[in-house]
Amino acid sequence: MPHDIVNGHIGHHHHHPHDHNHSHDADHLHSHLPPEDAAAELQVLATQFIDGFVQAADKTAYLRLAGVPLERPGAGGKTALKLVDVSLTTEWQVGTASPSFGSRELSYLPFPGEMVRERTNMALVYVSTDEKSLLDIREFLSNRKRENDL
Repeated sequence: MPHDIVNGHIGHHHHHPHDHNHSHDADHLHSHLPPEDAAAELQVLATQFIDGFVQAADKTAYLRLAGVPLERPGAGGKTALKLVDVSLTTEWQVGTASPSFGSRELSYLPFPGEMVRERTNMALVYVSTDEKSLLDIREFLSNRKRENDL
């Protein structure tokens, strides 16, 4: 099942106070990708994550192995949110719309059939007695990547 991840532009705003013309320690290996390459990398990671989840015989074990928290802090930290659902949504991009120059109308371009693309997105659904929170899998993977880059 093909997946295209949209709006996955991830910038790398991590500044290092040292030059990179030296050998790195094993715990300091990472790359500095331009934003468009980072977005493409995130798209590949998200696609593989979704495919792995769909195929996993034990979905909870898969989430645990991937480091998905079963609980997260809620707003204000009062109560913990519990992971209760994993939502997969499939959409088909059938056209594009963008602002027109000098007009409030959108410039609309419907796609011919061969350009229509399927997108599958995943959200982790957390709840408490006070709130519901959706964590997009791209955000989760992006945060994990940043944590590993430190």
